[in-house]
Amino acid sequence: MKNNTLIISENNRPFWQLPLAALLFTLSVYIIGKNLYHFNWSNDYFKHLSEGIKSIVLLVLVAIGLCSSKRVYIDIEKSRFKKTLEVGPLKFGKWQTIKNYKYVSVFHKPLTNGSYTFVVNLWYDKNKHFELYSKDSFSGAIQMGYDLSEQLNIDLLDATIPNDFKWIDKETLKHQTNTDPKEDF
Repeated sequence: MKNNTLIISENNRPFWQLPLAALLFTLSVYIIGKNLYHFNWSNDYFKHLSEGIKSIVLLVLVAIGLCSSKRVYIDIEKSRFKKTLEVGPLKFGKWQTIKNYKYVSVFHKPLTNGSYTFVVNLWYDKNKHFELYSKDSFSGAIQMGYDLSEQLNIDLLDATIPNDFKWIDKETLKHQTNTDPKEDF
C-alpha cells in the first residue's frame, strides 16, 4: 500500500508470454523498418504497404494482449477508484469518485465450462457496485474481500449461495487457521 492507495492486481502472466510479446513487437518494428526502407510512390507499393499495416496492427494487438495486465487502484483518502489496463509503463484508466462505501461482497459466477469463479465486489453509494477481483477459489476471494473490508472498515457479505446471503463474522474469519473459511459460513 502506498499513499493510502490499495492496489488489486490480477495474477502475473506466465513467463513465456513476455518473450513472445517482445518477439511480436520486434517483428512489427522490423516490418515498419522494411517498409520505410523500400518506400516509393507507386500504386503497387501502396497495395503492399496496406498488407504490411494490417500485419503490424495484428502483431501489436496480440503482443499487447500477451503483456498487458489489469489492476484496480482504490484511493481511500480521496474516496475514489480506477480500473486500469497496463502495458509496460503505460496505464490506461480514469479515476471515479465513490461517495459512500457500503460493503464488500463475494459471490460465484458460473463459467461456460460448468465451473465457477468467485468475484469480489465493492458496493458503494446507494446501490452501485464495482467488480474488483475474480478468483478460482473461494478462500482466495474471501481473503481478498476480507482484506479490503478491513482496510475500508466496512462489512463483508458472502453471497455465494443464491437467495441465502450471509454477513461474515470477520472476527471469526480473522482467527481461523488452516481451515477452509467456507466450512464455517
